[in-house]
Amino acid sequence: MSTITQEKLSALNAAYARCIDNEQLEQWPEFFQEKCLYLITTADNHAVGMQAGMVYADTRGMLRDRIVAMREANVYEEQRYRHIIGISFIVENGDRQASVETPFIVMRIMRGGETIVFATGRYLDRVVTAEDGALMLAERIVVCDSTNIDTLLVLPL
Repeated sequence: MSTITQEKLSALNAAYARCIDNEQLEQWPEFFQEKCLYLITTADNHAVGMQAGMVYADTRGMLRDRIVAMREANVYEEQRYRHIIGISFIVENGDRQASVETPFIVMRIMRGGETIVFATGRYLDRVVTAEDGALMLAERIVVCDSTNIDTLLVLPL
């Protein structure tokens, strides 16, 4: 019997979104395995198999470095996100891992209060069960519907 359930996937995605939306970004890399893949790309690039993306990281350390750079080195307009995450569809489910597709919408709220739809798309995940039974992301490919991505892509999606 598989240990990866809809309930556990919903809890993982809710905690993931809450972490980003509540600006607890130092905790964000902990959703990923040490050796992982985090990629943000467009639907067009993904459809033709292009690995190029706007963001690419293949270790938890690279994810941590991204947050440190964002906090200490990058200059960008103050903003925050609000995620709306749909119900995950389990594409393939094994004993301790699953391939999962989950739709999302991310709203961006600027310092002045302006709120816009920033990104829509789907998460293509490879989710694994850790030793303690918790789910972790081995891979999260963020496939954005639009080919036009705002240059203010600072926060994780």
